[in-house]
Amino acid sequence: MAAIAVIAIAAAGRDVLAQVGLTAACVAPLKPAVSVELYFGRGKPDGGEVSDREWEEFLAEEVSPRFPDGLSVMEVMGQYRGSSGRAVSERSKRLHIIVFDSPAHLAKIAEIIDLYRQRFRQESVLRTERSLCAAL
Repeated sequence: MAAIAVIAIAAAGRDVLAQVGLTAACVAPLKPAVSVELYFGRGKPDGGEVSDREWEEFLAEEVSPRFPDGLSVMEVMGQYRGSSGRAVSERSKRLHIIVFDSPAHLAKIAEIIDLYRQRFRQESVLRTERSLCAAL
């Protein structure tokens, strides 16, 4: 029975392993890491938009100091169902960070999300995380 459980966990992939507290073996020079993606909507409740300058200031003041080793930012179009129940489309920023200090990154990510929501009066920031192997 134990062999069946091990096969089932292995077949389900690395993310399941991480959820049960196990780490996947990474082949050198790769190391266990976490891929974090945050999606920041740029629409403001008053009908305006987070400007390029406001975004750059937020990135420089709040994000880069917390993740000085590097990150990527992409311009994307997003759609979500707002608290009103309506589907809303807006320009967004996708922030991608690979972290090697899990779980120390959790507080930093939570701070970034809270600061963005407060500064730009956002309902939410979409966040995804997954385990992987990476090297710099």
